[in-house]
Amino acid sequence: MARRLDVTGADGVRLAAWDHTAPDRTAPDPRSPERTAPDHGSPDRTAPDRTAWDHAAAGRAARDRAAGPGGPGIVPQPGPDGAARPGGRPVPRPARAPQVPLAPQTAGSRPQAPVPGVLLLHGLMGHAGHWAPAVRRLTGGHRVVALDQRGHGASEKPAAGPFTREAYVADAAAVVEQLGLGPVTLVGHSMGALTAWQLAAERPDLVRALVICDMRASALGAASQRAWQDWFRRWPAPFPSLEAVHRWFGDEDPWVETPNPARGAFFAEVMAEHRDGWRPVFDPEQMLTSRETWVHDAHWDSLAQVRCPTLVVRGLDGELGRAEAQEMVRVLPHGAYAEIPDAGHLLHYTHPEAWSEAVEPFLNGVLTP
Repeated sequence: MARRLDVTGADGVRLAAWDHTAPDRTAPDPRSPERTAPDHGSPDRTAPDRTAWDHAAAGRAARDRAAGPGGPGIVPQPGPDGAARPGGRPVPRPARAPQVPLAPQTAGSRPQAPVPGVLLLHGLMGHAGHWAPAVRRLTGGHRVVALDQRGHGASEKPAAGPFTREAYVADAAAVVEQLGLGPVTLVGHSMGALTAWQLAAERPDLVRALVICDMRASALGAASQRAWQDWFRRWPAPFPSLEAVHRWFGDEDPWVETPNPARGAFFAEVMAEHRDGWRPVFDPEQMLTSRETWVHDAHWDSLAQVRCPTLVVRGLDGELGRAEAQEMVRVLPHGAYAEIPDAGHLLHYTHPEAWSEAVEPFLNGVLTP
């Protein structure tokens, strides 16, 4: 069961984080009144109907079928456990002020150190709930917090930005400091992985270890950015139904080479119902702006400055090629490598068990005193 924690990021941006620490490891603060977390999506979202519930169930079934040998799919949940809203987005539960959980103590024992912190950073267009498979496997012995980064999920989406690399990194640092997670283990996917290793390079005092999931260090270039601009323009949004969302992103999208139900389910989780249909909870223009700040440059220099133990994980069919991944490991002073067969870019989402088998030994090694 997750609790929502509000954090103030760079430039005063309001960020939503989800603390997945087991309840018996975190004592509530009696001085902190309960409050209801704000809605994740659009203010003109309508009440849930039977069709939305059916589509959410269909999405879960699609992921189960598409997961393959790595394990089953996940129940849509952007953070807190609770009744689902349309699009599989649950009703946020009340939250209390953040507390740094301590390891269990016995009578007469010495005070224990805080539980090691793990911060999960999703990729572009994602949200904290896409880490749900990892959360269920990482809460033992760790304090696991998943962040909705600015412009995503339940966090603020300031019209004027900024959506720079500096802002994303400063936000992550603010979460670590305000929630008392440091020195933290950062686990990032795609753009979130870039944020993670840039924070590790700039603030080594805050970071204990790092997991990079399917993110390239090479520049992608202007052609890549133009392709993304064209792709966003092709979206038939607003979508008339969640079924249409699943169908387009899982099959009809020109970028889909073979039917991919899990991809459809992934995007269905970041849709909200408006009066005219289903739209993403993020602003596509803000996503393009965020991407513009990193696709034109290579990031080998910042990677080489990461001094903490780092695991580079790729899906065998993902966007990070084996040769580049192994070069990243070579550049890292303390790098390690893992790959997940049959997985693509969304490796932690579609193959949670295999992802956990690849990552858990590394985490246990760096988090064990």
